[in-house]
Amino acid sequence: MVDIDFCLSSYIAFRYIWKDGVDFAEGFQHTNILPVENKNKIPVRTSEDLDREIQKQFDALYAKYDNIGILLSGGMDSANLAAYLKPGSHAYTFTDASGVFDADVKRAMTYCKKFNLNHHLIEITMDDYVEYTPIVMRRKFAPVHSIEPQIYKAALMAKQDGVQLMIVGESSDLIFGGMDKLITPEWTFDAFVKRYTFLDPKLVLSHPVDQSELFERYRMQNDGIDVFRFMDEVFAIESSGSYLNAFGTAWMPYYDPYARLVMADPLDINRVRNGEPKYLVRGLYAIKYPELEIPFKIPMPRPVDAVFANWEGPKRPEFRHDIPIDKLTGNQKWQLWCAELFLNSIHV
Repeated sequence: MVDIDFCLSSYIAFRYIWKDGVDFAEGFQHTNILPVENKNKIPVRTSEDLDREIQKQFDALYAKYDNIGILLSGGMDSANLAAYLKPGSHAYTFTDASGVFDADVKRAMTYCKKFNLNHHLIEITMDDYVEYTPIVMRRKFAPVHSIEPQIYKAALMAKQDGVQLMIVGESSDLIFGGMDKLITPEWTFDAFVKRYTFLDPKLVLSHPVDQSELFERYRMQNDGIDVFRFMDEVFAIESSGSYLNAFGTAWMPYYDPYARLVMADPLDINRVRNGEPKYLVRGLYAIKYPELEIPFKIPMPRPVDAVFANWEGPKRPEFRHDIPIDKLTGNQKWQLWCAELFLNSIHV
């Protein structure tokens, strides 16, 4: 079924189209890929368990691939995985002229030096967004997350270096309690809806479609919401789908060792609330980097604030003409820019 207004509203609110069978245009059938089910995952109870099971996965990977690379940021997740790579492996870290990646680059250089990895810096510019965004959108049949053109560029570079498989640590946050700002408060239903909505469709679209149906699936008694199930079933699809699409567009296989694991014990929410998110992953970092201070969780940067600082906003009739563009974040501006670019590309 074609419903442009619904698809636009869903993308603006959630960064993906959450209803299967609803598309922007005939012949543009998007598909949402479900993550690995817990029943098929390996349970881990300690950081030592985590170390052992990740090592087993790398042993199996190296039995199949000679040249494995990694998408390496400055955070714990990819830093831990870098420790299992063979010396001389290729590691790719994003950078840009604004300096938003500087801290990431500095820490990534430390990791590469420790394990003798070939470190490549990938500069991201507006020209890259213009060149690569239409390509990743074409495969997804929908507007995309701002990280997808970046990953696509990295995958192309890795292919040039002969990399056969890319390693990512994307799912660690979801599995090991890293989304502390979303899972630790005692949310009311309405408060969580406001917090999780990336951009309110009513604020920017001429014909917004209410998206509360998705949230309502997770409503609990006493005006609560099942945040953990929401994250497992909604955020997981949006996040994993971005990596799957970007790497898939480049025809580059990728692998996330964290995605094959699950916590054997319930998440200790008190430890997370007291400043210890992802405590099993933090413990693994301490094992692999005993000489370094454990870094705080830092999302993978994207230079959208600098790139879209002077962007004036969308012009198509699907968007309101009174959007308070100067009040939006770089990521929100990206969504509008990307949505308009997609609409232009399908000639509606």
